Parts: sequence; structure tokens; C-alpha cells
Amino acid sequence: MSASFVVEWAKAQQPKGTSIKSASVFYRNLEEELDLRRAQHICLTPHTRDNAIDFSSTDVLGLSSSGSLRVAFLDEFAQHPSFQLSSHGSRLTDGNSKYLETQERELAEFHGAESALIVSAGSVANGAIFSVIPRPGDAIVYDEFIHASVHDGMKDSLALFKRPFRHNDVDSFLDTLVAVRDSQPQIRKGTRCVIIAVESIYSMDGDVCPLQDLIKAAKEIFPNGNAQFVIDEAHSTGVIGPKGAGLVCALGLEKDVAIRLHTFGKALAASGAVILSNNTVRTMLLNYARGIMFTVAPSFPMLASIRAVYTLLKTGKTQQAQDRIQHVVKLFLEKITSSPILDRANNAGILRIPLHEDWESRPFVTQIVPIWTRPRQNFFLAFHLQLAGFSAFPIYFPVVPKGAERVRLVFHTSNTDAEVEALVACICAWAEEMLEIEERSDGVRLPAAARRVYALMAKEGLNPSK
Repeated sequence: MSASFVVEWAKAQQPKGTSIKSASVFYRNLEEELDLRRAQHICLTPHTRDNAIDFSSTDVLGLSSSGSLRVAFLDEFAQHPSFQLSSHGSRLTDGNSKYLETQERELAEFHGAESALIVSAGSVANGAIFSVIPRPGDAIVYDEFIHASVHDGMKDSLALFKRPFRHNDVDSFLDTLVAVRDSQPQIRKGTRCVIIAVESIYSMDGDVCPLQDLIKAAKEIFPNGNAQFVIDEAHSTGVIGPKGAGLVCALGLEKDVAIRLHTFGKALAASGAVILSNNTVRTMLLNYARGIMFTVAPSFPMLASIRAVYTLLKTGKTQQAQDRIQHVVKLFLEKITSSPILDRANNAGILRIPLHEDWESRPFVTQIVPIWTRPRQNFFLAFHLQLAGFSAFPIYFPVVPKGAERVRLVFHTSNTDAEVEALVACICAWAEEMLEIEERSDGVRLPAAARRVYALMAKEGLNPSK
């Protein structure tokens, strides 16, 4: 039974504003704001994972616990015994090094880019790109589900015009580009640009950007080339493409995308990120991006971890793990779509798996599979899975839009076929129980796992109100 998540989540939802009346108004005001979120049971809190079967973490290739990665990492240290722990300065002062420059050249070559710029995190990279690259008079067009860090960067952008298009909708994208072209004379004349922001794999939906179609549409509307793409490859890095090089490399579109962002802290079990571009973009970021200019350059341990994992990628040692992910996700989709419960639950609006449609015709599947539920029932499903020994968590506003609640599953090379089949059986059992609750009239409206959770909360002295 995985009760740790339940207890920690329940504790985080307990109101505190009234209990600190003697505290400074500074803290009372903050707690009152947090109480608004606690009242909706959506206050986020850190928690530690126990021994539950992992269907939630981003360690999809199993590299975090990989002996081969540890060996490569320690070997990198052994080859540089006089390394310094810190870089002792920003990139433009004392923080640069030949080792760092060599790393960037190797990354650029691996991903088929002209240049590379390693930064401390993907969020820093997105903030730098979107606050610096769009120039006055430019426009930013972005997928409505783009990452929050892109929005943070856009807040500081000099772009004149910012407009979203419907998620992965090529027609909406075309309409948005036409609207930008027709309303912005400088862009129409080709003297200013449209910066287009997308992700390769969307982290909460698990679907893939229709990149080829978007690029084709952009070229039709802007044949002079003043529409340029920026793609966040955070969730495709290591998982999709030749040797895990990402979606752009998988599609052979390296020359059609101006800027790519790859992060190392997810499937690659390292830290930091790299911005791939040409030298002009790189020089702009080094000269104007405050998050890069005024931050200490990457340290040797960080760079060594990146080089170690890319050694495994280059030599094909992660290919088996890549292939295994394809197997376990397809096994999950095959088993759950063959269950008659799925159609019944889907028709009743209890459970929906958007990615199950036409999955067999796709060239690849992704490691992320969301299970959509009715509002607030994502907690019931998460409780059911957690108490059955599976690590899976409810996703809710503000991480996803209101009304788009879900449980996000992330599949791993370490998941066995038996674990996947047990997960399917567990989800189907929950869906069947929810269908039975719909059909009966005995007044019991909570599934068994939720009742156990609220009993546990009461035992801990927590407020079990729903």
C-alpha cells in the first residue's frame, strides 16, 4: 500500500490561515492565498516515492540507476583528475573552458546543428530564448499547451504581437499565421519575423507535434523565410529519433528549425540543457540573455554527467532501452483497448485515453500516456493506483487547464510485461467500479480506494472533507 503520497497530499490541503493569527501580516497574507488552493485540494507539495512500481518518473531509460552510466561518469572524472568543482565565473568571464567548448561542439555534431550552448536548466533556456530572440516588431505564435517557462520568457519579450493556436491543430495554426501576416505590415513585407514555439512531445498529453505539417504551412504563408521555429525537445531527448537525438533529427528537419532545446534532467539522468542553433543566435544569447550572462557557467561535474550519457547514446548503448519503451507502451495500449470496459467507461465519460486512437498506425508511440477522468475523479483513480502499489499521480490545475484533470502515466524500460498488464487490470477494475456506482442507488458515491484514503486521513487527524 502506497500511503505516503496520500498522507502528504492530505496534510498539504489543511487550511492554515486561521491558525497563525499571531504571525506577521506578511505570512498571514501568504497563507490566506495558499488556503484558497487548499480549499480546492490543489495545493502542491513535495513528497518522496516509496517502493511502488514506477509509472510516474521521467527516468524512462533507466539511466539514473544504470551501472553503465555510473562507469562512464566515473571514467570521465578519472580522465580529468585535476578538475575543479566550480567554474568560478560566468560564461563571459572566468567560467569558460576548453572542456566546455569541446562538449558543445560534440553536442552540436551529434544533433546536426551549427552550434550549441549549454545552460543550467531548460527553464533558463526557454526564458533566455523568448526574452531575447524576438526583436521589436516581431510576433510570437505558440501552441496553446506550450511550457510555462516559454510564457515566462515571453513576458520579457520585445515582440509586438503574441498569439496562441489550438493545440496541434494545423488549421488553427494557418489561421493564426494569416492573421499575423494581415495585421502586421512589417511582417507582411518580410522585414520582421514570426517566431513559432512548439514542443516535440507535450509533457501532459504525450502527443507529438505535427512538425512537418506546421513547417509546410509556415513556408506557404511566409515564403521569404521570416517565420522561424523554436522547438522544445525535453521529452523526446534520448527517447525518440536516431540514438535518441530527438524528433527534429528523426524527421530530418535540422535545417528547417532555427532553435532546438534539449534537456538532460529527464530521460538522460544528468542535469542542465543545451540550446542548438546557428552561431548568430548563440552570440545573441550570450550577449543579451541575463539568465546566462549573470549565472555561473556549468561546473565540471555537470558537464561530465552530460558527456558520460552522450557517450552511451553515441555508441548505441541506449538503443535497447529506447526499443523497450516502444514495446511496453504498445503492450499497454493493446491490452487496455482490448478490454470492453474501456468503451463503456469512455461512453459514460468516466475514463478516456486520447492516445489510444490509431496508435497502431503511428511510426512510434511516446512514453507519456494520460488517463483523463471527470473533474476531481483523477484523485480517485490515483488513490486506487497508489493503494495497489503503482506510482502514478493526479494532474490538475494549474498544471493543466481547469476541467482537464487526468492521471499521467510514464512508461519505463524497467517496467515488466507483467507490471504493465497488472496496471491495465487495475485501471479497468477502477473503471468498472465507477460504472457500478453510476448504476446503483444505494447512496454510496465513493469508490473503495477513496473511502480507504479518507479513513486514513481521519486516522491521521486530517480533514477528510471532499
